[in-house]
Amino acid sequence: MMFKLAWRNIWRNKRRTIITIVSIAFAVILSSIMRSMQLGSYERMIDNSVRFYTGYIQVHKLGYWDEQVLDNAFYPPRGLQAQIESLDGVEAAVPRLESFALASYGTRSRGAMVIGIDPEKESHLTGVEHKITEGSKVGLNDPRVLMGSGLADYLNMKVGDTLVLISQGYHGVNAAGKYAVAGMVEFGLPQLTNQVVFMPLPAAQYFYGADGMLTALAVVTDQPGYVDDIREAILRDLDTTAYEVMDWRTMMPELIQGIEIDNISGIIMLLLLYLVIGFGMFGTFLMMTKERLYEFGVMLSVGMHRSRLQLLIFSEIVMLATLAVFTGFALSLPVINYFSQNPISLPEEYKTAFEKFGIEPIYAFSNEPIVFTSQAWVVFFMALVLSAYPLYKIWKIDPVTAMREGR
Repeated sequence: MMFKLAWRNIWRNKRRTIITIVSIAFAVILSSIMRSMQLGSYERMIDNSVRFYTGYIQVHKLGYWDEQVLDNAFYPPRGLQAQIESLDGVEAAVPRLESFALASYGTRSRGAMVIGIDPEKESHLTGVEHKITEGSKVGLNDPRVLMGSGLADYLNMKVGDTLVLISQGYHGVNAAGKYAVAGMVEFGLPQLTNQVVFMPLPAAQYFYGADGMLTALAVVTDQPGYVDDIREAILRDLDTTAYEVMDWRTMMPELIQGIEIDNISGIIMLLLLYLVIGFGMFGTFLMMTKERLYEFGVMLSVGMHRSRLQLLIFSEIVMLATLAVFTGFALSLPVINYFSQNPISLPEEYKTAFEKFGIEPIYAFSNEPIVFTSQAWVVFFMALVLSAYPLYKIWKIDPVTAMREGR
């Protein structure tokens, strides 16, 4: 009976109810979009870093991560790659041989990161074939290479030219070779585009004198939330006295620290937003209380207990808050879903500034459920806390004074 009466009271004054619902729904929409943009930027940052540098998990020789030199390359155990790929949630196990070399063409030279890849497997990690802006992709047994367009521009190279690489190979052997450029690749992070050379794995192993060896086996998953479970499954069947298995959080602590620091500033901004939203919501509750003073006075005068009147008003606020939160949820969901699939590209004048910090110049949005649920619960809780004002007003109200002031 109480809830039925509360529901009727809500819609007795449609204008007041709509204003209240709109104010709370707007709070949910605004906070959800703001948080979605923040978490989306973190997800994009992590994905960009993980899908180029490390993968979500890496298997390598014990001690390689502390001293990342070619001499710490390893021969992968027979069947390890297939075994990892058979695990639930694993998209691919990507073999890599990474080192540095001096890249030269004509009279110009620059240090380059040379990455030996299996082009078919690499498509799961960096998607290198989709990053080609000029030329064509390479095959596993192709003697040609792909190079970053930034590096190519610096060396004044084009597709078909011959790149000279000079380095030190495994256990100090000389490493020198000439390779035709099959294509140019471009990544969202400019420091990668400016120094990377992708070489088919057999050619890279021959170049460095490391036949059959890898520096790392990168594991790609389509379920980032299960990284810890996958890592534990790999460790169960691996000799941990010779090899180590590390997840991306361990390999990139600076990224985690940067995100945590930025997240604190984002939370502070969100709290300020909640403060502004709270004042707006309080204004609507204050208006609702002032408009109904006469009604409250009459109900108390005819014998209604204050506690029952408080319960009635509290029920109304709960219903209003629930309606408003679901309205905000329904309106923000399609907006965030759209922008999560279609990130906002920044204007040209801002791109250079973002790229200097190694940040992809786009605004990405996250559509993780926590974006909606956390904001909805916070705003709902704020509405319940602010309901203390009308409840307190009812507790202290004098029926005669209320009827006089409410006329």
